[in-house]
Amino acid sequence: MKKVEAIIRKSKFDEVKAALHEIEVNFFSYWDVTGVGNEKQGHVYRGVAYSTTDIQRRYLVIVVSDHFLDKTLDTLISAARTSEVGDGKIFVSEVSQAIRIRTGETGSPAIS
Repeated sequence: MKKVEAIIRKSKFDEVKAALHEIEVNFFSYWDVTGVGNEKQGHVYRGVAYSTTDIQRRYLVIVVSDHFLDKTLDTLISAARTSEVGDGKIFVSEVSQAIRIRTGETGSPAIS
């Protein structure tokens, strides 16, 4: 099993969520986060421009079986991409165990 962590633009979240549902990734967690990156955002408040390095993003965590990883990554990349600086990052790590609390199922059946 793999844990996929994606940091994406908040403006692309609905598109990413719909694309994940299309490939039957129906369970994932997400949070609103603030980070610092290469993208510089400017804000205008009452006619005065402010530059800030704090960037609002959405952080998604998805656990998938090994055979479903490539499809999930391709979907995330295609739905989240704008081809501009600040599109985000994806990290993939190993998950050694998963347990469904309700039934006690373990491994891949616990995440499907």
